[in-house]
Amino acid sequence: MTTTAPRLGTALARLLILAAALLGTLLAGAAPASAHAALTGSDPKDGAVVATAPKEVNLTFSEQVAMSADSIRVLDPAGRRADTGEILNLCSGSIVRYGVALRAGLPDGTYTVAWQTVSADSHPISGAFTFSIGAPSTTSVALPDRTAGGGLVGTLYGIARYVSYAGFAVLVGGGAFVLACWPRGASVRPVQQTVVRGWLTLTGATLVMLLLRNPYTGSGELSDAFDLAGLKAVLETKTGAALTSRLLLLGAAALFVAVLFGAYARRTDPKEKKDLAFGLGVGGTVVAAGIAGTWALAEHASTGIQPGIAMPVDILHLLAVAAWLGGLTVLLVSLYKAPSVDRSAIERFSKVAFGSVAVLAATGLYQSWRQVGSWSALTGTRYGQLLLVKIGLMCVLIGIAWISRRWTQRLADPKPAEESEQTETEDRETEEAEEAEGARETEEARETEEAQGTEEADKAEGAGEADSEAADSTGATGTAETTEAAGSAETADPERAAQLARQRAAVATARRKRERDADPERAGLRRSVLTEAAVAVVLLAVTTVLTSTEPGRTEEEAGRGGTAASGPAAVPDRPVDIRLPFDTGGVEGKGVVRLSLDPGRTGANALHIFVERPNGKPLDVPEIKVALTLEAKDVGPLPVAPDRIQTGHWSASGVQIPMPGEWRIQVTVRTSEIDQTTIEKNVKIG
Repeated sequence: MTTTAPRLGTALARLLILAAALLGTLLAGAAPASAHAALTGSDPKDGAVVATAPKEVNLTFSEQVAMSADSIRVLDPAGRRADTGEILNLCSGSIVRYGVALRAGLPDGTYTVAWQTVSADSHPISGAFTFSIGAPSTTSVALPDRTAGGGLVGTLYGIARYVSYAGFAVLVGGGAFVLACWPRGASVRPVQQTVVRGWLTLTGATLVMLLLRNPYTGSGELSDAFDLAGLKAVLETKTGAALTSRLLLLGAAALFVAVLFGAYARRTDPKEKKDLAFGLGVGGTVVAAGIAGTWALAEHASTGIQPGIAMPVDILHLLAVAAWLGGLTVLLVSLYKAPSVDRSAIERFSKVAFGSVAVLAATGLYQSWRQVGSWSALTGTRYGQLLLVKIGLMCVLIGIAWISRRWTQRLADPKPAEESEQTETEDRETEEAEEAEGARETEEARETEEAQGTEEADKAEGAGEADSEAADSTGATGTAETTEAAGSAETADPERAAQLARQRAAVATARRKRERDADPERAGLRRSVLTEAAVAVVLLAVTTVLTSTEPGRTEEEAGRGGTAASGPAAVPDRPVDIRLPFDTGGVEGKGVVRLSLDPGRTGANALHIFVERPNGKPLDVPEIKVALTLEAKDVGPLPVAPDRIQTGHWSASGVQIPMPGEWRIQVTVRTSEIDQTTIEKNVKIG
């Protein structure tokens, strides 16, 4: 019977190339550690021109953030600090707003507001904008081109995050595989090495994240990783507490691993082994849930809606991932390094994997609803798009797992009698071939020894003369010397010894390969599990990118925050400045409209409209229309036809606002012959 063992070199190379290509495609377009809290508004607004200096600058965020003394900095045109450094907590109810007081007597000119903070789910966010007092001016302040969490430090931190997830999966899933599926595997060295390496990987990655946390959320300089003052500050944060707790729990996990591969592996009494397995199962579950809880405490699950439900769900999700992917890793190692893995163990893991997939489906559905929130966010935000990729990979993984399950069922089925007889016949033929090979090697060695012995005997015979008894004695001694000389000759001939060693190694390798590939079902299972593991590597990478991407629900809420139903009340000495994101759906259909109405009160006003791409560069559009409506008095819509001044800049003078009240400003943007959209916002005119 022909075996169907996979060609590991070619198959593994192709899988790794495919995985690397897909991973590179995903990460090439990934922004560095995107924010999970978003800036939804500011006062003054970006680009605003105010008549007199405001007393403070305040920022509004989509969710809670951690502020420090330098989180908000205001710089004058010469680059000097224009703020007092006093952070003002202006939060009220669900509104997250912080400000900084400005110095008195600020001169006219353009001021730069730079801010950097950490969102509640541990990700650093930053940004900058400008406003002007009196009139715009030149400024020596350059807006920062590096986003928080980017650069080399951001890359290293992201790698450590990925490695920590992988180490957790192998540690927890490997231990579960041994306890629940293959107790005898506790004494198998490759299995022990895999689980221990998972523990070492998770521990090392956690230490790296703890050291990099200060520069990751602050300066971005790698040298600050060893700043003790910064490390102390990190330990006082929620993320620092979570990483420290993870290290303490990893100490308990080390004890679990030592008992599993020590006392448990050596137990021979069934009752004692069962009792110890129960204790290890309970203790291991508690420790694993605690480690998973360190992620839930510091990341997505701890913020947003329903955190009380989201955190336990997130822990279940992580444990299910570990049980499936970590167990899959140990199974793959067992199939290649320990072919004696029981078929019943493979069948039990198949059931565990099926249960894990069911838990993943339920918890993943809830998490998707919580983080995305709408169908438009599923397709229109980066988080939603990555989530679709993850769902697609999950479907592929489940399909491959179904194939693996079929192979497992075939392993569990008894072989037909004819196939068993054929297998026994082939085994006998294999043994006879091996015996013949061994006999041939023995014959070659014997002939070599005889030739060497004859040569030695001839030399001994011609050495001298003696009587018959002496000759007999000399002959016996010569025989012993001849045998010894043959052995020493083999030792003295390194080329011959190396040849014999290679032959023995080849025979031993062939024998192990025949044992490993004893049946096509096991070979097929190895191939499908290897493919499953390769897809799992990419899936884990996508999951890591998801955890550092702004959730779709937050992104949409931030967008709506820019077009909220009501805006700040305009005052006589401050113009109305609004920012309206738009998307016409066509080519270059996305952008932002910045509208300024000066002086923002009844009577004649100057209207300026700036149309920009998402990256802030001017966008030339064929047409812009504006309409003003005061619904409370049934006034309007009053059309305004601005003139194009230059690329991305439209203007109209003498825009009449007849009476005060809450006016709805509607802006229609046309980006092509057929693509246009209307966006609006309410503002109060004094």
